[in-house]
Amino acid sequence: MPSASTGASTTVGASAATAVRTETAPVETAPHEAAPVDSRMAPGGPGYRRMSLALFLAGVATFALLYSTQALLPLISGDFGVTASTASWTVSAATGALALFVLPLSALSERFGRRTLMTASLAIAVSVGLLVPFAPSVGWLVALRAVQGAALAGLPVSAMAYLAEEVRPKALITAIGLFVAGNSVGGMSGRVITGWVAQEWGWRVAVGVIGLIAVGCAVAFRLLLPAPKHFKAGSLRPAVLVRTVRGHLANPLLCRLYAIGALFMTVFGAVYTVIGYRLTEAPFSLPQGIIGSIFLVYLVGTVSASTAGKLVGRLGRRGALYLAGGTTTAGLLVSLADSLPLILLGLVLITAGFFAGHAVASSSVSHTAKEGRAQASALYQSAYYLGSSAGGTLGAVAFHSGGWAGTVALGLLAVLGVVTITVVGSHAARTQRRLVAVRH
Repeated sequence: MPSASTGASTTVGASAATAVRTETAPVETAPHEAAPVDSRMAPGGPGYRRMSLALFLAGVATFALLYSTQALLPLISGDFGVTASTASWTVSAATGALALFVLPLSALSERFGRRTLMTASLAIAVSVGLLVPFAPSVGWLVALRAVQGAALAGLPVSAMAYLAEEVRPKALITAIGLFVAGNSVGGMSGRVITGWVAQEWGWRVAVGVIGLIAVGCAVAFRLLLPAPKHFKAGSLRPAVLVRTVRGHLANPLLCRLYAIGALFMTVFGAVYTVIGYRLTEAPFSLPQGIIGSIFLVYLVGTVSASTAGKLVGRLGRRGALYLAGGTTTAGLLVSLADSLPLILLGLVLITAGFFAGHAVASSSVSHTAKEGRAQASALYQSAYYLGSSAGGTLGAVAFHSGGWAGTVALGLLAVLGVVTITVVGSHAARTQRRLVAVRH
C-alpha cells in the first residue's frame, strides 16, 4: 500500500519534510555563528511531561463534562417523562453549542493566548457543571448543557494550536494523540462513574460527581501547563478572521479533513447515544451500573489514539484512515448480533477505529495549516462536534424508527463517506504529483 496522506498530501508531506530537515539536517552557518536551537518541546525534554499530563487532564475534563448525561439518558427520559429523541438533546445541545462557538473563541485564542483561553473555558464549564444537577426541567437541563458546551469550545481548538506552536513537528502527532487519549479517558470515566453512581443515588448526583472531578482536573491543568514561549498575538478584527477562515476553506485538503472528522464523529455519537437504550431493553435488560461499565471500552480508544503516530509511520495518513474506516465498519456489523459479547466486540472495534481516525485527521490539520492555526483547528472542531450533535440526534431517530439496525445503517453511510473522501483525496494527490513531475 503506498504511503500517502489524507488527500493532496504534498502540502502536508512538504511541511513535514521541511520540519524534519530543520531538526536533523546540519545548518550552514558563518564560522563564528552558532546554529539555531529549536526551543520547542520534545519527548524527554524540559516541560514535555508536564505539558502532556496537563493537556491529558484537560481532555479528561472536556469529554467527562461534555458527555456526562449520555450514559444516563434512559434515567433522564424516565425522570422527566420524555422520549429518547428529546433526552438526546442533553448531549446534542452541548456538542452543537461547542461547534457553533469554537470559531469565535478561536479568535480570542489568537489574541489572548492559548493557555489563558483554555483556563477560562474550563473554569466556566466546571462552574456550570455544578449547576446541572439542579435543573428543574428537561428544558433547563438542555439550556445549561448548551452553555457548558459553548464554554468548552475554547479548549480543544486552543490545545491543538498550543501543541502546534510549542511541540517539535516530529513529536506533534504523538502529542496530539495523548490529548485525544485524554478525551477517551474522560469519556470513559464519566460514563462509568455516572452509571454506578446513578444506580445508587440517581442521575443528578451522578452528574454532580462528574462536575467535582472536572474541578480537580481543571486546577491540576492550570498548575501543570508550561507557559507558552512561541505564541504571537494576532488580531481580533473581523476582517482578519474572515480572511483567515476563507483561506482555510479554500484549501481542499483541509476541507476533506473537516468532513472526515465530522463523519467519524457522526458514527461515534450515534452509537454511544443509543447503546444505553438498547441494553436496557429485552433481551438484555441490564442495570444502569453495568451499562455505564460498557464504556470501559474507551480504553481501547486511549491506546489507538496514542499510537496513531506509529500507525501513520507505517501506513501513511491515507492508509491509516482506510484502516480506521474498515475497523469501524467491522464493529458496526458485528454489533448487529443479539449477543452481549459480540456487541462488546463491536463497540471495541468502533471505538478503536474512531479514535485512530480522529487522531490522524486532527493532527493532519495542524500539519497543514501554517497560519491561523487556531482557526484551522476551530473549523475542524466545529465540523467534528456538529457531527457529534447530528449523530446523537439522528442516531436516536434511527433507533426509534428502525431499532439498532437503523442506527448501524446510519453509521455505515457515514463510514462510506469517509472512504469516498479519502479515495477522492488519493486521486487528487496523484494528479498533483503528475503535474509537478511534468513541470520539472
